[in-house]
Amino acid sequence: IKLIPEMLNLLGCSRESFIKLLKYMDYKIFEKKNDTSFIISILPENQPINPSPFYAFKVMGNTTKRINLEFDYPDGYKHRYIPKIYFENKFSPYAEGSCLVKFGNTHVICTASIEERVPMWLRGKQKGWITAEYGMIPRATHSRVDRDISKGKISGRSQEIQRLIGRSLRSAINLNKLGERQIKIDCDVIQADGGTRTASISGAWIALYDAIKHLLSKGKITQNPIKNQVAAISCGIINEEIFIDLDYNEDSNATVDGNFVLTDNKEIIEIQSSSEQKPISKSNFLKMYELVEDNIEIIFKKQRD
Repeated sequence: IKLIPEMLNLLGCSRESFIKLLKYMDYKIFEKKNDTSFIISILPENQPINPSPFYAFKVMGNTTKRINLEFDYPDGYKHRYIPKIYFENKFSPYAEGSCLVKFGNTHVICTASIEERVPMWLRGKQKGWITAEYGMIPRATHSRVDRDISKGKISGRSQEIQRLIGRSLRSAINLNKLGERQIKIDCDVIQADGGTRTASISGAWIALYDAIKHLLSKGKITQNPIKNQVAAISCGIINEEIFIDLDYNEDSNATVDGNFVLTDNKEIIEIQSSSEQKPISKSNFLKMYELVEDNIEIIFKKQRD
């Protein structure tokens, strides 16, 4: 798709303003990153009367193709509405660290609890530990699913995911600076629409960060053990097109899907990827990874905010 001003149908302005805005946008608002990615600068029509831009537009092309639009806001301005990715830290009044994370219709409550002890195999080694537990409430999905406790054992899926969460967070922490204490991460999915493990990892990092701040504020540790920011996002291929942050329907129809866990300096912590119908080519995998690198920065920024 060649994205040009004539493809945009801007709503809510006069014909004269529309023509003037198109001319302005042609030179200043659009920036093409590559054939499928574009940057759109969102500016208020009047300053300082309307500091929060309001806009609507359509993007049209001769053929169907997935494109990525990156919205750039000048300093001091922001989007009016809650975006698809949303974090609310200090969600729980009791946990040392907590976060409500929303990736679209997937919502997860993440808490970090500090225990002044470590597993037996770590006792006396002056080293801390971080572990995680993961679960879904019975009606997080379209039909009720029994709790693991009612089955007498944790499901293989839950066990795999909680181990992934624990590994991902430990890789970003200097455990020697944590002292002989353990931080337990709990990720409870209250609504599921795909990507529960990636949302859990991204929210759990915020909960862990706040728990570390708690230890520092209480003087229980003197050095910050956090080495990196950690976030995760899913990516897949549907009908030969690459999609990011798959929901349940997209994931169900993907021929290739993967979960990518990265640090804020784009170092790889873990990649889980599989193909359903045919193997993925190296070139397609690298395209997926490139899209992940571009989009995961949005998550890192929202974590910092």
